[in-house]
Amino acid sequence: WAGSERMRRAKLIVVRHGETVWNAEGRIQGHGDSPLTENGVAQAQAVARRLVADRLDAIIASDLGRVRQTVAPLAELTGLGAQFDAGLRERNYGVFEGKTLAELDVEMPGEFEKYRRRDSKGAPPGGESLAQFHARIVSTMERIAAESAGRTVAVFAHGGVCGELFRHAMRLPMEAPRSYSLFNASINRFRYKGGLWVLEVWG
Repeated sequence: WAGSERMRRAKLIVVRHGETVWNAEGRIQGHGDSPLTENGVAQAQAVARRLVADRLDAIIASDLGRVRQTVAPLAELTGLGAQFDAGLRERNYGVFEGKTLAELDVEMPGEFEKYRRRDSKGAPPGGESLAQFHARIVSTMERIAAESAGRTVAVFAHGGVCGELFRHAMRLPMEAPRSYSLFNASINRFRYKGGLWVLEVWG
């Protein structure tokens, strides 16, 4: 019985995409996109070599270009086709996208202050509020985890996605300030069973 229970546990390896041009320039990406830098490509290849040993059963990824680029080496090495899920997209930042924090501080100080305070209801014009984003990520990750019982699954996504999952797994309020690292190409390991998340390795 204990063995069959163990089989029901999902192992989820959640990975942030590699460094992009906009990351290097300090620009907000959201649903907007920019390609991986040379360093980002090397990061993606390193992640692929690292995760081959996990004998993955599936790869699920955000459908945005920077994640597609990051996941490609692992999909090739393992022979597993990545399943792309729009629910894993970064937060939609609307008019903030493509801007640096310094530019936003000057051009849209009121809206930027809501973003900086993690105001759950404040949404950039044309974008998602923190509450909407958090609800989307929790719903998507709960669905993926429930469907992954007894399997080891790599999930490739974004910094914001990793952050909301961290808060959910650690039972922190969505407004809580960031108390954790969010490095490009970082690997984060979770176990999930019966609705309970356990964080094993972060960053």
